[in-house]
Amino acid sequence: MSGQLPAAGPSDGAAPQVLVRYRRVVVKMSGEVLAGSGGGIDPQVVSRVCGELAAVSRLGVQTAVVVGGGNIWRGNEGEARGMDRATADYMGMLATVMNALALQDVLEQRYGVTTRVQTAIDMHAVAEPYIRRRAIRHLEKGRVVIFAAGTGNPFFTTDTAAALRAAEIEADVMFKATREEGVYDADPRAHPGAQVLRRISYLEVLQRGLRVMDATAVSLCMENHIPIIVFDLRKEGAILQAVSGREIGTLVADAD
Repeated sequence: MSGQLPAAGPSDGAAPQVLVRYRRVVVKMSGEVLAGSGGGIDPQVVSRVCGELAAVSRLGVQTAVVVGGGNIWRGNEGEARGMDRATADYMGMLATVMNALALQDVLEQRYGVTTRVQTAIDMHAVAEPYIRRRAIRHLEKGRVVIFAAGTGNPFFTTDTAAALRAAEIEADVMFKATREEGVYDADPRAHPGAQVLRRISYLEVLQRGLRVMDATAVSLCMENHIPIIVFDLRKEGAILQAVSGREIGTLVADAD
């Protein structure tokens, strides 16, 4: 499905035609990117992010989102405080649902984009259960699909959930939208001179233990040949830049 393809602008023809490289994408965003300085959910940040998702969707890009919950609750932090790990992880899954509903509300109420939230844990009063064929059909109809509650299982990260969903819906690419410019050759907090790597192979990421995603997520993408683009979501227009195939952040893909 990938390749430089024209995407039409608005029906009135006022906007110039935009070339998009990917037709079906999974945007993995951490909960932290939705937080303000005090944590939680920042309405202004959510509105800006949803504006970008809406713009990409209107270009005809089939857009799925996997959102974390770290701005509200992190399972590993609960475990560190003495909680049962499975219980702490289930609480984290519920936090992702809160973020997903916030994204859905803004996408629909402010930007007029039809969305569906699908959860890996059944909660019929607020969302659809995750059903692969239904998710694909929603995407084909131009709806933004937001996957929440991770994989539905404790001990797995939302990065792994994103890689799993990307493989299941046969996405062309996975975007890892973070608060970092890309993947660094060393921890930039410990090494001020660390450089952003513009391209790296899956295997090198795993061998060097670089902070991209957890090893399970990277391995899933490697096995299914799903490229990962890591970029800073705080940069205005970042998602559109990634969709159009322009260089941004770090590309993790098969070795040349």
